[in-house]
Amino acid sequence: QVQLVESGGGLVQPGGSLRLSCAVRGSIFGINTMAWYRLASGKEREQVAAITSSGTTNYIDSVKGRFTISRDNAKNAVYLQMNSLKPEETAVYYCNIESPWDNYWGQGTRVTVSS
Repeated sequence: QVQLVESGGGLVQPGGSLRLSCAVRGSIFGINTMAWYRLASGKEREQVAAITSSGTTNYIDSVKGRFTISRDNAKNAVYLQMNSLKPEETAVYYCNIESPWDNYWGQGTRVTVSS
């Protein structure tokens, strides 16, 4: 059974940084896009950043220049470096991995941006 295990969330002050990690337990063949989503209270889930198998990245406008998504194909892992965090970015962040046959989600890691 495949599991995505996220880590790196926590409490950070506004302007601070966090690095989220997502590791795959088990095997996923043919991984395509790896992405991070977030779900904030009272809002709809949104894709924050994504990276394709060829390394092409995509970000929502509000995080461009502050967040960086990366992946390690040898480890089947994806990361999200988040800098200059804002209180409105408080949310549960979820890792998502797509293969040609399935779509996998992590359990989420909570990020709280507060002074």
